Amino acid sequence: MKYFLGFDVGTNSSKGTLIDESGTVLYSITVEHEFENPRPGYFEQDAETVWWGDVCKLSQQIIANTVQDPKKIAGVGISALGCDVVPVDRDCMPLRKAILYGIDSRGMEVVSDLERHYGKEYLERNMHRSFVSSDCVPKILWLKKNEPEIWKKAAHFLTASSFLTAKLTDEYVIDYFLISCFEPLYKKNGEIQSEEETGFVCRTDQLARPAKTTDIVGYITDKASIATGIPTGVPVVTGTDDSGAEAISSGVVSTGDFMIQLGSTAFMIYCTDKMVHIPMLSGSPYLVPGRYSVDGGTNTAGNLTKWIRDTMYPDLVQAEKAGGENAYKVLAEKSAGIAPGSDGVLVLPYFAGERVPINDPYAKGVIFGLLMNHTRDHIYRAALEAVAYSIDQFIALLKEHHQPLDTLICTGGGAKNDTWLQIIADVTGYPVQVPKYSIGASYGDALIAAIGVGAVADFSQLKDLIKIGREFLPDSAVSEIYSVRKEQFYQLYQNNINLMHLL
Repeated sequence: MKYFLGFDVGTNSSKGTLIDESGTVLYSITVEHEFENPRPGYFEQDAETVWWGDVCKLSQQIIANTVQDPKKIAGVGISALGCDVVPVDRDCMPLRKAILYGIDSRGMEVVSDLERHYGKEYLERNMHRSFVSSDCVPKILWLKKNEPEIWKKAAHFLTASSFLTAKLTDEYVIDYFLISCFEPLYKKNGEIQSEEETGFVCRTDQLARPAKTTDIVGYITDKASIATGIPTGVPVVTGTDDSGAEAISSGVVSTGDFMIQLGSTAFMIYCTDKMVHIPMLSGSPYLVPGRYSVDGGTNTAGNLTKWIRDTMYPDLVQAEKAGGENAYKVLAEKSAGIAPGSDGVLVLPYFAGERVPINDPYAKGVIFGLLMNHTRDHIYRAALEAVAYSIDQFIALLKEHHQPLDTLICTGGGAKNDTWLQIIADVTGYPVQVPKYSIGASYGDALIAAIGVGAVADFSQLKDLIKIGREFLPDSAVSEIYSVRKEQFYQLYQNNINLMHLL
């Protein structure tokens, strides 16, 4: 029997999963961590302590508790929060804390410089859009302008998954799915651009080499083996970002498949058989050969519900710490008792600016419509509804471009909240399914590793391994209520843009 390890590092937690050749989950554990918000619009994490530290901790625990013979581990896959930037030296030691994905908006300070350098025609031809807060290129240029000594010392500018793969193998790689975060530094075929094309931002040797997600790019080094407990020489695949791995874990491998990853943010991936360019969304080659993705994410989801939990429900948090019921479970039950539409309370979930669907890093969070009869439970439900409205706006963009859609597949920590899933079904009007194994990206990472070493033939075989566990059907009467609320949600933002940008 061969085993496969998958590791996923997210915004608020990291997870490790062990599977066998049949795709059966043998063990899965989670460790939590924090991110830093040193000033408005700046979000960071310590790559060495948090990212690498978590992988080492998870690996050691999994092996100690489940694997009698570590030599039976046949492959490792890894994913992490995508579109972030960590500069490292030649020994893969971080030179500063990592700048996180779209929730960090500091890169927008240099977007005008990038637009002037490349020109609108070039960007339209090569990116089909301008730069957004998720992009890595503005983050790198920000470092060049604001921390030039670190920029000069950087041997590589890496995303989290590239960093972790390098820690395991000493190889600096990035998968074709993630290179869209570095546009336009890579060509459309995935190759690194010439020095002439990249030089304004960074040197070509500072970029990771592209590879397929399932390629074996290296092997566990002696140093990594000591740190993780994984035997030296075990194959490691390229890996990908957490959303891509989560999509694989939920069976998103065919045209029309659509995943909603309800993690710290809500990230959505739509699978299609041709490249589709939609304003404000990313189109790129998908992890599955011959398939393409249309994807994008919000800036809040689980991190918003966590903020509400910690800020407005300290009693539930303390009760859980004292051995009581899980606070999120209690909140899900409480919100289920609030009528659809939250009795008039509307939340704009832009507490960290927003990516999809408005691409406005300066947007602000709003709690609107409060009356004396409202409680904190109304605000919590309204936050769940707000994320669902943003998801619906993503789907509306797909519809406008004639992309077929039948079912939504939800994964991530938010998929444990039945109330939230029913809200998404009612808001969008589509059935919502949850895979049997709703572990998420770490499960997808292990499956990707199994494909990489040949234990699973290809991605199409995953359809036989991944089963649906739960389904939520839309209620047409409730959907009618939400059709009105969705328009109010949209108007609330439109009517307050100017004021938000003044704050």
